[in-house]
Amino acid sequence: MLTEAEILTAAQALHASRQSATARERLTASLPELTLADAYRIQAAGIRLRLQGGETVVGYKMGLTSRAKREQMNLDAPVFGVLTDAMAVRDGAFALPGSIHPKIEPEIAFVTGRELRGPVSDAEALAACTQVLAALEILDSRYVGFKYFSLPDVVADNSSSSHFALGEPCADVAGLDLTALHMVMSVDGAPVAEAESSAISGHPIRSVVELCALLAAEGRALPAGSVVLAGAATIATELRSGMTVRLDVTGLPPVVVRVD
Repeated sequence: MLTEAEILTAAQALHASRQSATARERLTASLPELTLADAYRIQAAGIRLRLQGGETVVGYKMGLTSRAKREQMNLDAPVFGVLTDAMAVRDGAFALPGSIHPKIEPEIAFVTGRELRGPVSDAEALAACTQVLAALEILDSRYVGFKYFSLPDVVADNSSSSHFALGEPCADVAGLDLTALHMVMSVDGAPVAEAESSAISGHPIRSVVELCALLAAEGRALPAGSVVLAGAATIATELRSGMTVRLDVTGLPPVVVRVD
C-alpha cells in the first residue's frame, strides 16, 4: 500500500499533466507495486484537487464495459471514473487545444432520480433512473502511448476521462428496450462505429449496478441527480480539428460534438 504522501505526489503529477496537456510515463513505471486500491485513492486525490479548483462532481463514468473496448485497451475489467461540471461539453463544441491524444466513443447515459446504495438489482437501478440519453465521451489519457498500461494506471488517471456530451433526455425509460438500441457514431456524415446497446455489459443498466457495487465497497452511495455514462459500445475514434461527430441511438435524440 502506498503512503499518503506517495498518493498525493502521484495525483499532483497527473493533475499537472492534464493541466499542461503533456503526456507522462505511466505510474507503474516508477511505482511497480501500485495496486487497484491505491489507484482509486490516487483518483480520489486527483478529484479533490479539481474540487479545490472550483469544479463540482456531477456523476460517474464506467469504463471497459464492452469486449471491444477491453480488447482495444488490452485490459480486462470494468472500472469507474468521476465526472465534474467542467468536463461537460457546452453548446456541442469541444476545443481540441489543451488535449494530449483525445478519442471519442459512443455511450448510453442515465440520470438517477434518487439515491442508490449498493448492492442493487438491475430492476432497482432501472427504476431509480429518470432519464436515459445518447452520450459521447471524450477520452484523453495522460500517459505516453494511450494503450499499453495496467488497470491501476488507468484508474489512477480517472479512467482516462476528459469530457462528455449528452443528447436531450428521454424520460420514458420503461418504454425502451435497452438491450436493443441500435447505435451509430458518424464522423462528418460517414458512419465509423456501429453496435447494439447490448454490447455494453449485455444491458447498459448493469453498468449502474456495477458502479453501485464499486461505490458500496468504499462505503459510498450513488447520489440522486447523478449522470452515469454506461461505457462504450465500440472502440474509440481519434479526434482531429474540424470534425463533427454525431451519435444516433434508436428512440433517443441524437448528440453532436463539433471539434474546434
